[in-house]
Amino acid sequence: MLVLLPPSEGKATGGSRSPLDLGALSLPELGEARAEVLDELVSLCSGDETKAAEVLGLSEGLRGEVAKNAALREAGTRPAGEIYTGVLYDALGLATLPTAARRRAGRALLVFSGLWGAVRIGDRIPSYRCSMGVKLPGLGALGTYWRNRTAMAEVIPQAAGRGLVLDLRSAAYAAAWKPKGALAERTATVRVLQSKIVNGVEKRSVVSHFNKATKGRMVRDLLTAGVTPSGPGELVEALRGLGYVVEAAAPERAGQAWGLDVVVTEL
Repeated sequence: MLVLLPPSEGKATGGSRSPLDLGALSLPELGEARAEVLDELVSLCSGDETKAAEVLGLSEGLRGEVAKNAALREAGTRPAGEIYTGVLYDALGLATLPTAARRRAGRALLVFSGLWGAVRIGDRIPSYRCSMGVKLPGLGALGTYWRNRTAMAEVIPQAAGRGLVLDLRSAAYAAAWKPKGALAERTATVRVLQSKIVNGVEKRSVVSHFNKATKGRMVRDLLTAGVTPSGPGELVEALRGLGYVVEAAAPERAGQAWGLDVVVTEL
């Protein structure tokens, strides 16, 4: 099973004195593209601070992120699983997983990133600010940039192998790579719906906090249980066995992903 995750806007700071080593990151086929994005980002943030903040979509209170980006090559690093924080990662709780589940997480989890393309949770990276929605002056929109990289198109299917792909990315990060053909048919996307009873009638809605927390908890439960579904149908049964309310929609045509709705009433 390969689980595709979005990163988090908020990131932990600090790290070891060891600087970034692009050559040591997983999925080395992405190395050339990573270096190109890193060069563009560092160059942008080493120049006009106001322009850099505008390009990166930073508020006045986050302007310090520009200087942090300018120093990415010299900054300390931490495992990506420690860098990414926020609701999904809090619910996932990588640091508190049992030993066997942590090993599974290292193999199964892949975090998409505007800067790195995709990394595994054990890859050592510095704290940075560069979402997939950013349009860097020399490269354009990063979602399009990564989607057009041959290396990205090849390496993700290789990482997936012949197993299930559980795609939990947000729309911006899903734009960087989309499964095709037989791999798409082994892919499941998830939408989390909050159910409320209003005047005796059930109302369902997508709520960001419920969505992120539920996805993080769901991945944690799958890793802890050691469940290894080979396809979306088995995933549905596994999630129901773990206590989740899941409604599944098989694809209408060949070459499409499954869509799963996970219905929750409370966090």
